Amino acid sequence: MNGELIWVLSLLVVAVALFATGKVRMDAVALLVIIAFVLSGTLTLNEAFAGFSDPNVILIAALFIIGDGLVRTGVATKMGSWLMSVAGSSETRMLILLMLTVAGLGAFMSSTGVVAIFIPVVLSVCSRMKISPSRLMMPLSFAGLISGMMTLVATPPNMVVNSELLREGFKGFEFFDVTPLGLAILLCGIVYMLLFRFMLKVSGAADQASWKRRTFRDLIKDYHLTGRARRLAIRPGSPMVGHRLDDLKLRERYGANVIGLERWRRFRRVIVNVTGVTEFRARDVLLIDMSDPEVDLRQFCSEQQLEPMILRGEYFSDQALDVGMAEVSLIPESEIIGKSVREIGFRTRYGLNVVGLRRDGAALKGAIVDEPLMLGDILLVVGDWKLISKLGGRGHDFLVLNLPVEESDASPAHSQAPHAIFCLALMVAMMLTDEIPNPIAAIIACLLMGKFRCIDLQSAYKAIHWPSIILIVGMMPFALALQKTGGVDLVVRGLMELGGGYGPQAMLACLFVLCAATGLFISNTATAVLMAPVALAAAKSMGVSPYPFAMAVAMAASAAFMTPVSSPVNTLVLGPGRYSFSDFVKLGVPFTLMVMIICVVMIPLLFPF
Repeated sequence: MNGELIWVLSLLVVAVALFATGKVRMDAVALLVIIAFVLSGTLTLNEAFAGFSDPNVILIAALFIIGDGLVRTGVATKMGSWLMSVAGSSETRMLILLMLTVAGLGAFMSSTGVVAIFIPVVLSVCSRMKISPSRLMMPLSFAGLISGMMTLVATPPNMVVNSELLREGFKGFEFFDVTPLGLAILLCGIVYMLLFRFMLKVSGAADQASWKRRTFRDLIKDYHLTGRARRLAIRPGSPMVGHRLDDLKLRERYGANVIGLERWRRFRRVIVNVTGVTEFRARDVLLIDMSDPEVDLRQFCSEQQLEPMILRGEYFSDQALDVGMAEVSLIPESEIIGKSVREIGFRTRYGLNVVGLRRDGAALKGAIVDEPLMLGDILLVVGDWKLISKLGGRGHDFLVLNLPVEESDASPAHSQAPHAIFCLALMVAMMLTDEIPNPIAAIIACLLMGKFRCIDLQSAYKAIHWPSIILIVGMMPFALALQKTGGVDLVVRGLMELGGGYGPQAMLACLFVLCAATGLFISNTATAVLMAPVALAAAKSMGVSPYPFAMAVAMAASAAFMTPVSSPVNTLVLGPGRYSFSDFVKLGVPFTLMVMIICVVMIPLLFPF
């Protein structure tokens, strides 16, 4: 063992130790590794920084942007709502459905892309279910890795192994040859996560704080708004048609505060922000807050020719993409202290509706528009999210105190959702072909999302999780350093001597262990490149079929469950799940052993020696 190899292995041990302790940021450790390799002369400057030009790094950054585009257009939220509707309040059903969905999608597109897309979905679901994101983030990561075992094109290692078979003159694997193994491992993964998910319960301060955020339902209950809201459709011939809201004086005459308007546009109803100059049309649907309990609703509808419509209890939550709700308070320097909502013309001035008032901790009942506002009063406002944000920016009048959980679902570009889905579908279609490289497909999708205004330049740059990018780039030089110093060859030769004399099935297990161990430090693609020739040579020397050994390498390369740096998929969920290095070790090592047992048992049955 030469001095350079000892230095590289020592640096590797130090880096892993720093990852495990968590005392130094992982991205900082990665940058220190690059510095150490260059200053020691182990790698040249170009070699150490080669990761910054790696196409996979560009792909990961682009997928962060695409995921943000799906959030901004509301697609991710809709997917989360669908998962919630199917799973209900059951965390068990949610976990099962999430892993099945991610594994299914990842079988035909980049697992990293699928996980990046589903991270905001899982965060939204966890917020609504009031559970820690750590309970679902690791199942999401495991499902993403397992998806690479579902089809031949699901992950690069599968294609690397297949190419090595073809290069050696053997027939390659069929498209679904790996699927039986993948399905067995997926089933094992779901059961494993259901049994051991208690180990994922994290009670950090950030989690607890997020649980305390109230929902629309909480605010409606706190301000006694239950039963006050009505949905009323304007019939053709109504005296309201063609008139402006301020001219009708519905609040003075009926105690009816119009807080929203549904209007038909392109064969669907959309929420329109209501101001004093809004002119009503036939078939508009009014969302009205009836603050005066003495008003006869039947008489109101008869005089104005309105038709009552169903208003479900979850209406506001369902419309959270368009209708915002927040608590605001007056600041001491405000000029509107002592004035009523009507006097200041709140709706005309700010474009929002005041539907509740809390004073001394108690919500006032009845009409509040003529109640003089006092310092310390808290107002509940309803309207467009952008206008709520602007209201908080008016530092001389109001301070936004509390934004509900649904604020995270607000989508500033929800009207562009069809375009976002088109961009995603186009990217997947391009990735399924061999004509366009995956990074180019992702960049094309990003550019199209920008063209369709699903994202803007500022949001695109903010969407990239730079610590994850730096971590991946900083760890890439280890692969080259180990190859240059002979470390990988040394380990491979030793393991061949250790397991070669105990029969093909023992050698299968040895190959799996070697691949999984190597994958702790270098990418799964590099692992497959290094190990595929070894596997075929071992099969030739033992006089057995190369297919079982080749399949073992493909499966083991994807079994990167043991550390957060084993795969970009793990790195993606590290921050959102608030995991530590040891969390992956605790759950990843036992599961990797289970995957090895499944492979050692099933591979000889599917591909006889």
